[in-house]
Amino acid sequence: MASVLRQGGLTGRLALLSLGAMERRISRAVPDALSGHRGRALPPAGTTAYDEDWAGDVRFAVGCAASLLGGLLAVDAAVGRLTWLRLLLWTVLATTLCVVLAPPRVCAGVGWFSSRSLLRARTVRTDRLVSVRWSDGVSQRLLLRDTDGCRVEVDPRVFVANPALWHRLDQDARACVERGTLLRGSTALRQLGDRIDRRTARTVFQVSGLE
Repeated sequence: MASVLRQGGLTGRLALLSLGAMERRISRAVPDALSGHRGRALPPAGTTAYDEDWAGDVRFAVGCAASLLGGLLAVDAAVGRLTWLRLLLWTVLATTLCVVLAPPRVCAGVGWFSSRSLLRARTVRTDRLVSVRWSDGVSQRLLLRDTDGCRVEVDPRVFVANPALWHRLDQDARACVERGTLLRGSTALRQLGDRIDRRTARTVFQVSGLE
């Protein structure tokens, strides 16, 4: 009898530990007022939020370019056609691929949003937004425009993966709506917010083992 009680107590403790571990995983995965997706804390007021996946995406772009260059040079060397001119040609091609694949560096603070690529940088005042809309094209982009006519296009997946950036944009957009400066954009913002909510719900199901 004592052996059974001891086994039951051990089972109960293991169950409690499992439930506690699941609660900790869910709390790290679900953003709330003070925390972000994947445990990324939302920055306090007055600080800057960044795309935390940017460095990894750049490494991927560099890796693809390096693999392409290495493969082309290996083929030329194998067939005896490697020259300085072809080396320069393949280097330019690999560099172009890297530029195309490398995403812009996105960051946001109180009242502004910036997107900086290898070729140009653009900043929009999110505290003076006049429109937020989806741009036409093969790949979907969110287009932000302020009262000065400045525009920034950003991949909406950046906001889905980085709730801190969405938090900044959403706060400033709501303030613009209250002031009456944002005349076009409620639909686009609602669609993006719904997408982020679905991503959060899916993460909860995956972490809890319900999906």
